[in-house]
Amino acid sequence: MAWKIDTVHSHVSFSVKHMMVTTVRGKFGSYRGSVRLDPKDFTRSSFEGEIDVASIDTGNVDRDNHLRTNDFFDAANHPKITFKSTAIEPKGEGEYLVRGDITIRGVTRPVALDVEYRGTSKSPYGQTLTGIGVTGSLNRKDFGVNFNAPLETGGVVVGEKVKLELDIEAIQVDEKAEASASATA
Repeated sequence: MAWKIDTVHSHVSFSVKHMMVTTVRGKFGSYRGSVRLDPKDFTRSSFEGEIDVASIDTGNVDRDNHLRTNDFFDAANHPKITFKSTAIEPKGEGEYLVRGDITIRGVTRPVALDVEYRGTSKSPYGQTLTGIGVTGSLNRKDFGVNFNAPLETGGVVVGEKVKLELDIEAIQVDEKAEASASATA
């Protein structure tokens, strides 16, 4: 079954240590993705997603503008972060390990994400919905995001480990209608 991410009811966020003593959180406001979901056997599902780097929002305009530069994401030359799943392994009741390839700044690396499949439901408008929670982490330096500055007290301004957290609501779509719309676009 085909599903499309409902960005109104989803959230794509991250967090990273700042000054070795606190955590800065951010989110991306523009993203899209699709899910091929097999509710009877979640391990036969697949996921693809794309994030618009320029939509980064940490609540501070100056920091967001700096994150868009070559010091971090280099949004002008690498405007998208992409993900495509490669395998899904069961961990426990409703919990899975989703392996896939993530591309940041033109560098593709494998990543393993913890996923909680929250099942399906019907909306008051007759749509079939599904919920998926995703957590994981990556090392930003693996993707060429190397900017940092040493602190007088030891350590660095920006941590290397970036925690990821996504809450995804997806709407089941008519595959034939989607294929027809894509063919005419």
